[in-house]
Amino acid sequence: MSSAAVTAPLARATPERTEELREALAEIRQRVGTASAKATAPRRSPVLVAVSKYKPASDILACYEDGQRDFGENYVQELVDKAAQLPQDIRWHFIGTLQSNKAKILASIPNLYAIQTVSSIKGASALNKALPSDRLSPLNVLLQVNTSGEDAKSGVPPLSTGSPPTALPDADVDASELVQLARHVLSECPRLRLQGLMTIGSLQESLAAQEKPNEDFARLVATRDALQAALARAGFPPEGGRWGEEGRLLLSMGMSSDFEAALAAGSDIVRVGTGIFGARPKKEEVKSN
Repeated sequence: MSSAAVTAPLARATPERTEELREALAEIRQRVGTASAKATAPRRSPVLVAVSKYKPASDILACYEDGQRDFGENYVQELVDKAAQLPQDIRWHFIGTLQSNKAKILASIPNLYAIQTVSSIKGASALNKALPSDRLSPLNVLLQVNTSGEDAKSGVPPLSTGSPPTALPDADVDASELVQLARHVLSECPRLRLQGLMTIGSLQESLAAQEKPNEDFARLVATRDALQAALARAGFPPEGGRWGEEGRLLLSMGMSSDFEAALAAGSDIVRVGTGIFGARPKKEEVKSN
């Protein structure tokens, strides 16, 4: 059986549902391409992560058969269950809250491609320890930044302040929680690769995206630039190849309601769920089924 084979019998989406998903995926891809072309700085082609939370494996398979490879999940057990059923060349992105006690379960998924929600040294260390020694490549991690400052959001504080956002003084940046976390990953976690930064912006900024630049996205861009400079000062220059891709930390920002604004602001990875799969049931409804 090839590595891309489905490992267990899996119900397929109906022809009608398959066509619905393909049309939605084609529209999102087209919008991603258009928005990316308008970005101010040239960069690599953006990655579209199809967020399949609460959606059946049959929906994911239909998108997979239409060429989609990057999928995101918020819940550990749901990801474990789907990964066991679906093709092994899917690139799974974990985008839910990272709990250190779940690191071992996540690390057991062979085709886990990235964890986008690392926000503590404890979590990073737990992941590094849990990853099997025979894993073929380091696990990509993105550090989550709370750009909106909302108490309900996870993540470390950004390295920029004000409106429009400007970087903090170098001394404050170097002493920051984010820089300490990044340095820990680079120095103490050889089974992890620091790929970039991730944020979930505020709903208020998202809704105002048509009227003005999204300051949460601008704050993450400024934070990325400040972090890269701080890493260079700490002995981890971009030409060393220890972090990011092509000498730059990647940015994951933008979801169904604001991914075009995120791409215009410089995002490399967008996370789209409802725009592809349609409205999700509530968590309570999923548990009752």
